[in-house]
Amino acid sequence: MKKIRLAFFAILITVTSVVSAQEAIPNLPVDPDTKLITYKEVVNQTGLKRALFDRAVEWLPKQYVNPVDATKVRNPETGIIEIRHRFDVTYEEKGIQKSAYSIDYTMRLEFKDGRYRYIISNFLMHDVSRAPVERWMNKSDKSYTPVWDQYLIQLDQEVKKLIESLKQGMMPPPEKKEDIW
Repeated sequence: MKKIRLAFFAILITVTSVVSAQEAIPNLPVDPDTKLITYKEVVNQTGLKRALFDRAVEWLPKQYVNPVDATKVRNPETGIIEIRHRFDVTYEEKGIQKSAYSIDYTMRLEFKDGRYRYIISNFLMHDVSRAPVERWMNKSDKSYTPVWDQYLIQLDQEVKKLIESLKQGMMPPPEKKEDIW
């Protein structure tokens, strides 16, 4: 009887550690009107509209290999930059990461004196045709597979890295100290 209890507790501990080791599916921000995954925030930042716009333009080549191709709108008068780009989500097969899908997205940057806003949305996966990634959130879909949860986790991580990079790029440049000699 003692051996059975010991075996039961060993199995319970193993199952608990495996379950807790898996990443939780993030609570993705879904726009209530469009029902699409949408990351949106207004960030207060010192600087005039044009200065903030210029900082974003300086950030673009740090984030994108070909910023001219990535930006579809770059208008300093209206204070709008629109970016269309992509990233890949992967799956693991026999210990090797393989590309599953390319995910297209749209990022819109809007600038006003003392603040800017980013909106990241319109996530589309490349399959036979382009399809919204929100399908991965539907566990009752007849094609659902648990790997979809991993794709959503990767999407969330990629977008959060993009947002962090943008926020760092939008910081005011350090003041230059005058070289007195």
